[in-house]
Amino acid sequence: MDMSSPSSPSSSSNADFHLARLAGAIAEPARARMLSCLMDGHARTATELAAVAEVAASTASAHLARLKEERLVELLVQGKHRYFRLANDHVAAALESLMVVAGTPRTAAFSPSTPSRLRTARTCYDHMAGTAGVALHDRLHAEGWLSGLASGSYELTPGGAIALESLGVDVDAVRRSRRRFACACLDWSERRPHLGGALGAAWLQLSLRRGWVRQALDGRELTLTPKAQREMPELFG
Repeated sequence: MDMSSPSSPSSSSNADFHLARLAGAIAEPARARMLSCLMDGHARTATELAAVAEVAASTASAHLARLKEERLVELLVQGKHRYFRLANDHVAAALESLMVVAGTPRTAAFSPSTPSRLRTARTCYDHMAGTAGVALHDRLHAEGWLSGLASGSYELTPGGAIALESLGVDVDAVRRSRRRFACACLDWSERRPHLGGALGAAWLQLSLRRGWVRQALDGRELTLTPKAQREMPELFG
């Protein structure tokens, strides 16, 4: 008998062992609450997840380390901030199925504490953040203009390059920039990605030149103008 066969006892036992480890990681009530909280697609800090799980910060760190070890969550480092989110869609799908079996109600919607004037639109270094930045990111992917959603390292599709060139983005100049071309940048108010990298910076500069947004003189706040709503409603949410 071929012992390397997927149906062999050793293979079956190995799969059973890993399944039992995953089940054990999910089964602990505090960890289950953390995972349920992350089901809305938003990333959260260890402090926020400790509050959700009703445990001390040190205990939360241990729980998150276990969840990360089992590849149920992943760590995102954004500057000095550290966030956790579900590792992938497969984890979310498995948790969703378990919630159905358990009859668990979905968690409340994510509610950020960021002031509304900054949450709508602001700068993140040299690119656009806030709900407007997240909406732009999502729309570019929905239109098929960006590829690489799963990796977080983006590239323009041929159609995307033509579309952004027609709007006024000098794509060749962006490519010559000595920095990452385009990437996901986790938004600290929305806890979902907006568009970062050289392309994100070029889009913000274009938006300022075209009068789609105005930048505050003494802060990060951006104001969406009526012109943006008239000319580019599909890209400014």
